[in-house]
Amino acid sequence: MRLLRLVPDRPNIDFIGKRKIAYAVSILLLLVTLGSLAVQGLNLGIDFAGGILIEAKSDHDIDIAAMRQQLNTANLGAVALQEFGGPRDILIRVQQQEGDAANQAAIQTVRGILGGGWEYRRVELVGPTVGAELLRDGIIATVLAVLAITAYVAFRFEWQFGVAALITTAHDVVVTLGLYTLFGLEFNLTSVAALLTLAGYSINDTVVVFDRIREMMRRYKQLDLKSVINEAVNQTLSRTVLTSGSTLLAILPLLLFGGSALFDFTLALAFGILLGTFSSVYVGAALLLHMPAIRGRAAGTDTAEEAAPRG
Repeated sequence: MRLLRLVPDRPNIDFIGKRKIAYAVSILLLLVTLGSLAVQGLNLGIDFAGGILIEAKSDHDIDIAAMRQQLNTANLGAVALQEFGGPRDILIRVQQQEGDAANQAAIQTVRGILGGGWEYRRVELVGPTVGAELLRDGIIATVLAVLAITAYVAFRFEWQFGVAALITTAHDVVVTLGLYTLFGLEFNLTSVAALLTLAGYSINDTVVVFDRIREMMRRYKQLDLKSVINEAVNQTLSRTVLTSGSTLLAILPLLLFGGSALFDFTLALAFGILLGTFSSVYVGAALLLHMPAIRGRAAGTDTAEEAAPRG
């Protein structure tokens, strides 16, 4: 079993001493994200930019991978396929073309590629106005999720923990958004789902650390906050690394073999898990040092040997 151990039994890493380096890395990532958003913007998918929506039913089971390959060679721009209801139902989204004539031509092209044996249940154009509404709703959903997480942490612990959780979760979501804009990944409703998933995953690790900090504050009443945070992060480090590692192992096959339909989603999840692990270990708890004292606990240095948990 020791061969599988990723961290020592009792690690003694000075996370607080390295917090300024972690802050610098986080600020750099945020600046790169904001700069890329300002210069390149997001590569909005059909869900947000508008396009052609085709809902169809086949008289035989559909090979989505083969269909996607055929449609991608038709020079129609971005094409998204989704199984809709059953193995014979498909929802096809095609990038909006220039002008009504081009949109109608694109619809005929799709029908020609699909061939016979299809029942077309719905063919419509999704305008940019509808796409803008979906984008706005996606942003609102993400912001509300982060605020709800903050309210829970503030209620569960103290308001200082809630503020730290807000900053940490927002940091992870925004920097993961930077992955989309920096590499030009398509940003669609699936991307919003990835960001919401990461917000929940990020706060999960952070809450574990916060809970250990609160427990140690009660147990070692004379220990200063810096020592409490260091000890709490070290004690939960094994759990954090193992949780993140096992989650990445589950995502890796999807990333490598899931195809283009899942690549952007799983890449964002994998990056967000690594980022969330970094922020929960180095950033989230350290932010407590810059806030008003928690239950009178200052961030000074305690010299009392009996207060030290390691003895």
